[in-house]
Amino acid sequence: MARQLHVELVAVEEKVWSGDADMLVARTTEGELGVLPGHAPLLGQLAEAGQVRIKRSGGQDLAFDVTGGFVSVTATGVTVLAESCTPASSAAAH
Repeated sequence: MARQLHVELVAVEEKVWSGDADMLVARTTEGELGVLPGHAPLLGQLAEAGQVRIKRSGGQDLAFDVTGGFVSVTATGVTVLAESCTPASSAAAH
């Protein structure tokens, strides 16, 4: 079985989504960042208005519109701490 990436997506008010994924894509102030299992640890600032995409096995991808916050990659997975987070409309999802 392929390694999975543990993802925690948290907004100020609540935990939005938690689970395992194949990849996470987020837009940071430095550009778009793709995180795969085994990625080197890092801390990045999310772009002021952007989207976090979670690619899951079986094609059940998720997309969330986020505003502000940070993305943290550690040996145990990736955490997105957003100021606000709402599910993206299906038309905007990639």
